[in-house]
Amino acid sequence: MALQEAEQCADRTACAHGGREAHRRAVAAFLARREELAAGRGVPAALAHSPVASRQWVSDELAQSARAVTARGRAAGEEWTARVRRASLLGVGGGLVALLLAQAFTAIGAGWTTARTCALLAAVLTAAALLAAALAHRARGGLLAPLLGEDNRLSTSRTVAAAWLLFAGHTVLLLALCRVAGAGPVDLGLNRGAGLLTVFALVSVTAVAVRRIVLVRVLGRRLQKVRADRPRAADLLCDDGGRACLADVQYVLVSAVALVYAAAELAGAPARLPQLPWSLVVLVGVSTAGYLAGKGAEGGRPVVLSVVRAREAGDLDAPIRIGDDIEIRGAGFVPPGAAGPEALTRLVVRIGPVHTHVPLVPVPGGFANPTDGVLTVPLPADVEPGRVEVSVVTAAGLETDRVTIDVAD
Repeated sequence: MALQEAEQCADRTACAHGGREAHRRAVAAFLARREELAAGRGVPAALAHSPVASRQWVSDELAQSARAVTARGRAAGEEWTARVRRASLLGVGGGLVALLLAQAFTAIGAGWTTARTCALLAAVLTAAALLAAALAHRARGGLLAPLLGEDNRLSTSRTVAAAWLLFAGHTVLLLALCRVAGAGPVDLGLNRGAGLLTVFALVSVTAVAVRRIVLVRVLGRRLQKVRADRPRAADLLCDDGGRACLADVQYVLVSAVALVYAAAELAGAPARLPQLPWSLVVLVGVSTAGYLAGKGAEGGRPVVLSVVRAREAGDLDAPIRIGDDIEIRGAGFVPPGAAGPEALTRLVVRIGPVHTHVPLVPVPGGFANPTDGVLTVPLPADVEPGRVEVSVVTAAGLETDRVTIDVAD
């Protein structure tokens, strides 16, 4: 089968394509298998007479395939981390070369100055510090390591704070070198640097506050976080589900504009702290407030609103009995980042003392069950008639409040 071929290819000691190609093959095999089962093909003839048995077999088959895809994805993520580490080192070197060329071209006519030498030396020392940090954290992606959150995604707040920290450190180092080299009067006055210090304080406090907000909301069961296979650049602008987030977009955009302005000020007067206008500082403050408000409002607890008997076309209305399918209606069953097939297999419904895994029901292009607002599961035979409590455990490990149903004899 194609899935077996993908698993064999995933062994990097025997496959020349590596983990990334193995992951692609596994994904293609899974999609083909899902479409085949959604069309009603591939189900053993011995199970075709029983809709419940065939549905369970299809779900188990897809769950096994999904776990293979996830394993291949994690292996590909490790290779991706190694590639990013090498690319970041090349990026630092490329930045130094670009700065040298820019200094050389702008020096034509104006002449080479001591300040230009100090700027290059400060860039070399900053790059050396970055390379040392990358080597120290090479197991976690080099320069990406301080920017990753606990869910293995790029953190927007940490990235913005790191960018301002890098700029502030380079600026102070440049001014120190200019002072030592006697490249004119060096202005470190608070009148010029107050704006820069304020912005740096804002983004630094924001990074700490966001981490605390997320931790408190997760422990308080008000936010669901699902670990990602690997970080992506889109994490800076999107939520965990990959959808663009306005709070993140505006925070990154405003911070980037302010940083570019500060860099332009420093390039024009390398012996002085860049002076940020207070209007720009206030804009960054408003953007920060909006970002924090968005972080405090995102997510939510899963909730069960009602549980009813699932009715097929032609069925008579009747109470819930052992062997019936029940339909659980609510919200938040599939949190952002948990829409993948492997995460869907971790959905569990607790019916009395029995834990029932939600079956995967494929349809062309996706799954009809489970969904974020509706789950359909069979009522197990081990459940006793009477009043029974029902709750849902999501892929993030969060359990809903329990809802009581009546099971008839």
